[in-house]
Amino acid sequence: MYIIAGLGNPDLKYRGTRHNAGFCALDALAERNRIQVTARQHRALTGKGMIHGQKVILAKPQTYMNLSGESVRELADYYKIDPGQELIVIYDDINLEPGQLRIREKGSAGGHNGMKNIIACLGTDAFARVRIGVGKKPEQMDLVDHVLGHFAGEERPLMEQSYENAARAVEVMLYEGTAAAMNLFNRKNL
Repeated sequence: MYIIAGLGNPDLKYRGTRHNAGFCALDALAERNRIQVTARQHRALTGKGMIHGQKVILAKPQTYMNLSGESVRELADYYKIDPGQELIVIYDDINLEPGQLRIREKGSAGGHNGMKNIIACLGTDAFARVRIGVGKKPEQMDLVDHVLGHFAGEERPLMEQSYENAARAVEVMLYEGTAAAMNLFNRKNL
């Protein structure tokens, strides 16, 4: 069984913001695989289903970004998964161009507070992740304002495609492995 967690903030005011790229990609994955993410458990919205023969729990932590690890840890403990083998986290990355994906088998938080909290709560950084580029902040802008801001009109179609690409990448990770997904999706232009 896999837990696939998309990170974001739960309030309606955050819908469609850069920081909610993980939620958006998880929604795309759920839609592609006809999984309803509506149950409430372990401080997350969850949905159970099958993707390419693998049992999955899709999760959108409702703890707000900076405490995402609390929910992810509760889910991992409850379902007795090994994060190194059965956890995939999808989240935004300001160090990548809008729409660009970067898949890794493990690694640091890279300054992302949600990932810092997950790593702290799990006690390991050895779990798969899909980073979705949301673009660097403009020099004159505060980082919080940037990640909680919405995409410009011309960026929206690019981001919608990146959410679909992230969903496809997770599917590849489930049936061919993370290395195969890295080979297919860790490119600038898909």
